[in-house]
Amino acid sequence: MNSTLSSYGSKTTDAAPLALFRILFGLMMAISILRFYLNGWIEKLYLEPAFHFTYLGFEWVKPLGGFTYFIFLICGISALLVAAGFKYRFAIVSFFLSFTYIELMDKTTYLNHYYFVSVMSFLMIFLPAHKAYSVDAARNESIRFQFIPQWSEDAIKLMLFIVYFYAGLAKLNSDWMLEAMPLKIWLPSKYATPIIGDLLQESWVHYLFSWFGAIYDLSIGFLLWNKRTVWIGFFAVVVFHLMTALLFPIGMFPFIMILSTMIFLPVSFHNRILTFFSTAFRTKGQIFKNGKKYISKANWQSQGLKYVLLLFFVLQVLIPFRYLLYPGELFWTEEGFRFSWRVMLMEKAGYTAFVIEDPDKGHRFYVENSRFLTPFQEKQMSAQADFILEYAHFLEETYKAEGIRDPKVFVESYVALNGRRSRVFVDPKVDLTTIRRSLSARDWILPFEDEIKGL
Repeated sequence: MNSTLSSYGSKTTDAAPLALFRILFGLMMAISILRFYLNGWIEKLYLEPAFHFTYLGFEWVKPLGGFTYFIFLICGISALLVAAGFKYRFAIVSFFLSFTYIELMDKTTYLNHYYFVSVMSFLMIFLPAHKAYSVDAARNESIRFQFIPQWSEDAIKLMLFIVYFYAGLAKLNSDWMLEAMPLKIWLPSKYATPIIGDLLQESWVHYLFSWFGAIYDLSIGFLLWNKRTVWIGFFAVVVFHLMTALLFPIGMFPFIMILSTMIFLPVSFHNRILTFFSTAFRTKGQIFKNGKKYISKANWQSQGLKYVLLLFFVLQVLIPFRYLLYPGELFWTEEGFRFSWRVMLMEKAGYTAFVIEDPDKGHRFYVENSRFLTPFQEKQMSAQADFILEYAHFLEETYKAEGIRDPKVFVESYVALNGRRSRVFVDPKVDLTTIRRSLSARDWILPFEDEIKGL
């Protein structure tokens, strides 16, 4: 085993695919940050709300008023520096920290592809992505290499494989495969789509899309990693994600995945793209064809790197299965749902009214949620238990400050999941101020009274 690992650790590959991945990743992230600013989302999502939903353990991560723009500026500049490969180590660490801080500022904005960017940028901290086609390598011959360790490229591929494969496993559930839910709800609303709008009303199309989506996610990693099928796989990636972009407003994610999966394509393809870039920017791309191999030295740093990467991928494999530690239906409680590559599996909507009880005066009244939450925040809160609990504690502190000595907070909550009839979500008899935020099972959520079979 040790000899096999040692042999694999000494294998090298052309640096071009990882270099192009770095360039495209940085450019896409810079465009994403600029898009966020131009759409006014910094103001709308982070500065306008009076209250922000936080992640457990990261309650201290909050918007910084006008300085929030500065965080986005740092993130955007860092992304451009990553693309250029200028002061790469500093730039990728700066990007990871600033982007992840932005992601953690308000849980309302959680998206799988934001998590993907944070995870990928963390991984890139440890990869020699700046050894070729970078400003650093152009200016410093001692770090300029044509060949880099094979594992550094495979690490990116493995992360992409995990994302797709786990997304496929998550689709192997009875709602997706047997009921075509939630696509049966979403697709008919796309009737205005050119050419295929009428087809999207047909039930058989809903099942076709559901089954194709599951098969695609489960198989695409294998197709991409096999040299004989890589172009078939990449064609499927392009078609799948362009169709997704056409039908669903999920921002940059389809394009991020298309460009990321290019790392699986042959080295000759990457060299042609990089040669084009070199010619366009009038740089001497040939200086990176020096035949030199970069091999990590056997010191404490490289030994530590092995354990960091091993721990990283062990966590990536295990985290999506943490839902098994909790009772109840995952889609109902959402305990262990986030950070597990469960993409577009639910249509969940809720109505939640909060009741404040003043025990000293013996009267109750309803909260006007719009006083504290934006419409987007209220929509997200109404169907997610951890949001409801955090908001209940916020209301407790708010009404204490307004003169109620020991306010109690109760909830009248109804949630509909994947086309089912709305049903009571939170036990209305439970005073949520008595429940602490934790990783414990949420026994104050009422049973689902149905079953979604699958992983």
